[in-house]
Amino acid sequence: MKYPLSKENVEIKSKSGRRLDDITIDEVIKGNITGEDIKISKETLNIQGEIAKKEGRYQLGENLERASELVNIPDDELLIIYNMLRPYRSTEKELLEKAKELEVKYNAFKCSNLVLDAIKVYKKRGLLKV
Repeated sequence: MKYPLSKENVEIKSKSGRRLDDITIDEVIKGNITGEDIKISKETLNIQGEIAKKEGRYQLGENLERASELVNIPDDELLIIYNMLRPYRSTEKELLEKAKELEVKYNAFKCSNLVLDAIKVYKKRGLLKV
């Protein structure tokens, strides 16, 4: 499979389930397209991750797979996580709790592991909140 996905007979749908062909300027002007209609779907991100890995871009593939886990997490929660991961903003306990929440509440296992990896680095470099 190659890019663009739309040329590879892959039915691309947005997060809301709208087909790519249904998202047009006319539909936007009519007010028939919402913000959810133009967000990428988990499936599309996973396809892109697979392509990246097949092309030898393993790290990019991993990043896209983590991104696919984030699709179903509310935007306000993503901002909380982002701020928690900034140096000196969170204790080890707070980050451990957030990692567990990512795993249990959102089935975001790769993202949970990323937070656990961050904890190790932050401990080593003294970047955790005391």
